[in-house]
Amino acid sequence: MQTSDSATPSTLRPWFEVGDAASIASPALLVYRDRVEENLRLMLAIAGGPERLRPHIKTHKMREMVDLQLALGITRFKCATLSEAAMAARAGAPDLLLAYPPVGPALEGLVALMAAFPQTKWSVLCDDADAVRKLSNQVIRLRGGVLEVLVDLDLGQHRTGVPAGPEAVRLYMLVASLPGLRPGGLHAYDGHISDADPVVRAAACESAFQPVAALRRQLVEAGLPVPRVVAGGSPTFPNHARRADVECSPGTCVFWDAGYTSKLPDIPFVPAALVLTRVVSKPGGNRLCLDLGHKAVAAEMPPPRVRFLNLADAVPVLHSEEHLVVETQRSSEFKVGDCLYGVPWHICPTVALHAEAVVVQRGRIIGRWPVAARGRGVSL
Repeated sequence: MQTSDSATPSTLRPWFEVGDAASIASPALLVYRDRVEENLRLMLAIAGGPERLRPHIKTHKMREMVDLQLALGITRFKCATLSEAAMAARAGAPDLLLAYPPVGPALEGLVALMAAFPQTKWSVLCDDADAVRKLSNQVIRLRGGVLEVLVDLDLGQHRTGVPAGPEAVRLYMLVASLPGLRPGGLHAYDGHISDADPVVRAAACESAFQPVAALRRQLVEAGLPVPRVVAGGSPTFPNHARRADVECSPGTCVFWDAGYTSKLPDIPFVPAALVLTRVVSKPGGNRLCLDLGHKAVAAEMPPPRVRFLNLADAVPVLHSEEHLVVETQRSSEFKVGDCLYGVPWHICPTVALHAEAVVVQRGRIIGRWPVAARGRGVSL
């Protein structure tokens, strides 16, 4: 079964097949521009406008994706690493939130970015008093100007953040008192809320957010500015979009993936980034061996780690660094060298495994986008 036949008219091919796939070295990351743009339009429609959005860069890590969002009027972005922050600043992003505690050399790196890109409004998260004091000292020592600091709230995930109560108030007051810093608001990420039932998900989101709203009122009544609340990820994006006074920060929705497609069918984003792999061996017993190892598709989840669009019955039986062995009743239809197209279960770490994405539009390759922010550090 030759799945990459360039002689097949594009109108007869499934949407995911690439007419000139023979020129793509596998395994490869494919980005479908039309579907990306469809997801971006839906993101804007759900939010109600670009001013409501602070999309997360961590999913795509690509300058070209930032460019597409800037062209749609999105001016605020959220990132996890200094590399992502530097990439977005170089693209001209007006407002960047580093949503990760800067510790160790990252403190100096953040202040260096502030100095290198003064046209960008910078902000960062905090959840620790000693770390906030060190941040203030670093900003003052390196003359970085004024840095906005958002207090990171723990809404139940117990990963980072402080509860939305007295400890958060004390931390917020500390930020307001230190030189080089000013209060930038609250960060309320609820990544643990991804219930398949949208009614259950909505109720959990509302329950988790109530202390955040109460904290915001308390701070304002105490005379402290709370310029923004940055809330949610992709699963709770539609819920937070109904609040008029928050910035929504979805990330995965630009590419979507098999995990969210399976678990969140009520959220109508479409898979826009796939992995292309080839059959490299036929070991028998209805098995196909593919060149899609741990180093090409995220392996932190239990199998299946990918769902193949042109081989729906594939069952993974072995996954190693450079190989994925699947069993299928259709193995006889495939030859060594044939292509499979898969939706990763988790797209964000999958993207980070690839140096570039092959960009596809209407079944043809139209370019290649570097995954420019794969690293963590920053060189100016």
